[in-house]
Amino acid sequence: MTQETLLIGLAGVLASAAPVVFAVIGETLSERAGVLNLSMNGTILLAAMGGFAVAYTTDNILLGFLAGMLIGALVALVVAFASITLKQSQVAVGFVLALTCRDLSYFLGSPYMGVPGPRLQVVPIPLLSDIPVLGTLFFRQDFITYLSFLFIFLAWAWIFRTRSGLMLQGIGEKPAAAYIRGANVTLMRYVYTVIGGALIGLTGPAYSLAIRAGWMGTISGLDGIGWIALAITIFGGWNPLRGAFGAYLFAFLQWLGLVLQPVLTQVPSQVLQVAPFPLMILTLLLVNIGNAEWVERTLAAMPESTRKFFAKLLRAMRASPPAALGVPFISRSRKRVLGGLYRRICARGRKLRAVFVKY
Repeated sequence: MTQETLLIGLAGVLASAAPVVFAVIGETLSERAGVLNLSMNGTILLAAMGGFAVAYTTDNILLGFLAGMLIGALVALVVAFASITLKQSQVAVGFVLALTCRDLSYFLGSPYMGVPGPRLQVVPIPLLSDIPVLGTLFFRQDFITYLSFLFIFLAWAWIFRTRSGLMLQGIGEKPAAAYIRGANVTLMRYVYTVIGGALIGLTGPAYSLAIRAGWMGTISGLDGIGWIALAITIFGGWNPLRGAFGAYLFAFLQWLGLVLQPVLTQVPSQVLQVAPFPLMILTLLLVNIGNAEWVERTLAAMPESTRKFFAKLLRAMRASPPAALGVPFISRSRKRVLGGLYRRICARGRKLRAVFVKY
């Protein structure tokens, strides 16, 4: 394999990971707000079909992408209404919508199966695309890949470097406390769920108009991408930067399986094709293994220098979901909430006073 071939392959990894990046960022925003959107897999399929159908009918790729985002936003709005307003199980609502959207995409998309349609073209950036190595990797991509690069850092900066992002973390961790500080928890959950759904919807046409260019129904290979994106969201610890790394890792493993097929002729090609999926499961286990009690006992038995190294590594990998994820928020008046907090503080004060008096 020549250097040019290697660079083109790695550039393809970045491009093929772009749709998953959008899905991971969208799910991260939704779950950071406390809403678990499990309709993602069906949404991606329906948006891929709808986006391709609109782009094919209008001969306008931009309208195709907007249609995919609109489909994702509408499905997310149903999730938000059922889980936030009606207080229904977010898991049940998500699964039902995932199956419904999947079947709808196959049914409504049957007239477009195998139809050649428009495809997003590569747009090299002048001057930057001529830079050795970096130019081939980053600056000879299509518009949707450039947009994914931008969204990774925008989402990270929004969540962790802005006041609104801190409020977003608050409604996902302690919605009652955010409510006391003046946040409209219900409205914010609606907004972030719909925005996240629009980004998830963008994943669909990113496949059908850029990566694979067309709608192939049940043989499109898209069924399951949503569940992979959900796993990568968990792997990323609800952090856009880590989530993007997980998306690129998954795309790299898929590419590596294709590269190794001619070399490992004794290994069935199906094994190499499905290898990224169990590897992602193994990665998820490694991310969350630090929470197990037996790991703490094992670390305690190690020499101090070794223990510090592994403890630091596990802390860096450890990821915990937002505390209020999937938990409905029951709005009460701020006066009642503050009154309840005041009563609990007074009760604890009386207990402490009794302890001091006793001793």
